Amino acid sequence: MSIEKIVITGGPSTGKTSIIEKIEQKGFYCFNEISRQITLEARKQGIPQLFVSDPLLFSERIIEGRIKQFKAAEKIDKPLVFFDRGIPDVVAYMDCFGQTYGEHFVESCTLHRYDHVFLLPPWQEIHVSDNERYENFEQALRIHSYLERVYKKYGYNIIDVPKETVEGRVTFILNKIKNL
Repeated sequence: MSIEKIVITGGPSTGKTSIIEKIEQKGFYCFNEISRQITLEARKQGIPQLFVSDPLLFSERIIEGRIKQFKAAEKIDKPLVFFDRGIPDVVAYMDCFGQTYGEHFVESCTLHRYDHVFLLPPWQEIHVSDNERYENFEQALRIHSYLERVYKKYGYNIIDVPKETVEGRVTFILNKIKNL
């Protein structure tokens, strides 16, 4: 069975998690965002903000986790598999924050290709900062531009998702996939 890998991406507070949850409720297989999990695991090890104290290690852990998700998707017995963020997101964030990184980050983006990428726009009305999400809205706008730039750099045709209800956005995404 051919499996289509679909990324739902966007900056902080764009509605990704709500959309993924709704898609999952509809019976589709979804891989959840892993950065919060990595942040919480680091806290258990006494590192309050791994992203701040060791950004490269944080990015290494995220890219490893996303590659594991990508490979695990190959074993899913469903025609469509959704990802809350993709491997290129790591490079986009590193570029956005001026971090240097090794060639394996670039290779990871090149070797692990998704079939469709849906990009959610920055949305000030739903933007929230919390203990795991540090970015303010201005940073969210900047991150969005880097996400768009990096996905295009790796040859993806980005599909912009309109601002509307979660159900409306999910319907938009599923209809687009059906017609691609």
